[in-house]
Amino acid sequence: MGNDSKTAAAIAAVLQYIKTEEEAIAMQSAMAAAAPQMPVFSRQPAPAMKPWGISGRQAQMQMGHLMQMRTFRKL
Repeated sequence: MGNDSKTAAAIAAVLQYIKTEEEAIAMQSAMAAAAPQMPVFSRQPAPAMKPWGISGRQAQMQMGHLMQMRTFRKL
Protein backbone atom coordinates (compact mmCIF):
# COMPACT_ATOMS: atom_id res chain seq x y z
CA MET A 1 0.00 0.00 0.00
CA GLY A 2 2.82 2.40 0.88
CA ASN A 3 4.52 1.74 -2.43
CA ASP A 4 1.42 2.79 -4.41
CA SER A 5 1.15 6.10 -2.56
CA LYS A 6 4.86 6.82 -3.09
CA THR A 7 4.51 6.08 -6.80
CA ALA A 8 1.46 8.31 -7.06
CA ALA A 9 3.27 11.12 -5.24
CA ALA A 10 6.30 10.80 -7.54
CA ILE A 11 4.11 10.86 -10.66
CA ALA A 12 2.20 13.89 -9.37
CA ALA A 13 5.46 15.71 -8.66
CA VAL A 14 6.79 15.01 -12.16
CA LEU A 15 3.54 16.15 -13.78
CA GLN A 16 3.57 19.36 -11.70
CA TYR A 17 7.18 20.02 -12.74
CA ILE A 18 6.33 19.52 -16.42
CA LYS A 19 3.31 21.83 -16.10
CA THR A 20 5.44 24.51 -14.44
CA GLU A 21 8.07 24.27 -17.19
CA GLU A 22 5.42 24.54 -19.91
CA GLU A 23 3.94 27.63 -18.22
CA ALA A 24 7.39 29.23 -18.00
CA ILE A 25 8.04 28.58 -21.70
CA ALA A 26 4.63 29.99 -22.63
CA MET A 27 5.29 33.09 -20.53
CA GLN A 28 8.70 33.62 -22.14
CA SER A 29 7.28 33.32 -25.64
CA ALA A 30 4.47 35.74 -24.75
CA MET A 31 7.00 38.23 -23.37
CA ALA A 32 9.13 37.91 -26.50
CA ALA A 33 6.13 38.48 -28.76
CA ALA A 34 4.92 41.47 -26.72
CA ALA A 35 8.26 43.28 -26.65
CA PRO A 36 10.15 42.72 -29.93
CA GLN A 37 12.01 46.03 -29.54
CA MET A 38 14.12 44.65 -26.68
CA PRO A 39 17.71 43.96 -27.78
CA VAL A 40 18.84 40.36 -27.76
CA PHE A 41 22.27 39.85 -26.24
CA SER A 42 24.34 37.00 -27.52
CA ARG A 43 26.66 35.07 -25.27
CA GLN A 44 30.30 36.01 -25.29
CA PRO A 45 32.60 33.37 -26.75
CA ALA A 46 34.47 31.31 -24.20
CA PRO A 47 37.97 32.59 -23.47
CA ALA A 48 40.78 30.76 -25.22
CA MET A 49 42.39 27.94 -23.27
CA LYS A 50 45.87 28.73 -22.01
CA PRO A 51 47.80 25.45 -21.78
CA TRP A 52 50.71 26.95 -19.83
CA GLY A 53 48.40 28.39 -17.20
CA ILE A 54 46.50 25.13 -16.85
CA SER A 55 49.75 23.19 -16.59
CA GLY A 56 51.09 25.56 -13.91
CA ARG A 57 47.94 25.31 -11.80
CA GLN A 58 47.94 21.53 -12.15
CA ALA A 59 51.58 21.37 -10.99
CA GLN A 60 50.80 23.55 -7.96
CA MET A 61 47.81 21.39 -7.03
CA GLN A 62 49.88 18.21 -7.39
CA MET A 63 52.67 19.65 -5.20
CA GLY A 64 50.14 20.61 -2.55
CA HIS A 65 48.67 17.11 -2.69
CA LEU A 66 52.09 15.52 -2.30
CA MET A 67 52.84 17.75 0.70
CA GLN A 68 49.50 16.90 2.25
CA MET A 69 50.26 13.19 1.90
CA ARG A 70 53.61 13.89 3.60
CA THR A 71 55.63 12.53 0.71
CA PHE A 72 58.54 14.82 1.51
CA ARG A 73 60.55 14.07 4.66
CA LYS A 74 62.92 16.30 6.60
CA LEU A 75 66.50 15.13 6.52
